[in-house]
Amino acid sequence: MTPIAPLRQLFLGGARSGKSTLAEQAAIKSGLQVVYVATAEIKAHGEQGSMASRVAIHQQRRPKHWRLVEEPLALSRTLADLDQDPCCVLVDCLTLWLSNHLFTNTVDIEVVMDELIEQVVNTRHQLILVSNEVGSGIVPMGELSRQFQDYSGLMNQRLAQVCDEVTLAVAGLPLNLKR
Repeated sequence: MTPIAPLRQLFLGGARSGKSTLAEQAAIKSGLQVVYVATAEIKAHGEQGSMASRVAIHQQRRPKHWRLVEEPLALSRTLADLDQDPCCVLVDCLTLWLSNHLFTNTVDIEVVMDELIEQVVNTRHQLILVSNEVGSGIVPMGELSRQFQDYSGLMNQRLAQVCDEVTLAVAGLPLNLKR
């Protein structure tokens, strides 16, 4: 197959901002085979909770022919493994991936973020990343919540630097921050 020029896109936004829908539309427009990498762990959030409902909405909305890879932690390795064939990889959502790591408390967050950034820089396929913008609200009182907000902000800044395009979703509308 002919190699494709890698395109790295980052979609940011608050909860229910429309960022995932915009990212899915970008994946469809790529014209490539799409691999959807889901980072959510429903069991960690309770089988009957709102996370299960959110996952169900995403499952119903995305095309059935997309390949699904569920990976809550080893995202950099998964992206490297997917680099073998030209495709469009959509990762939803990086803030869930980050919180998965914070809750397991078994790795150095900065190390796994470095690995992710390195993989994004070196990717050979089209890569669409979805992440929450959590820095627009108040500073949380709890230590873990503050860590999450701080690491999310740092992760998003670093990804925005290495991505070719960055889009902020507000009320379902795209605001192009970088093209």
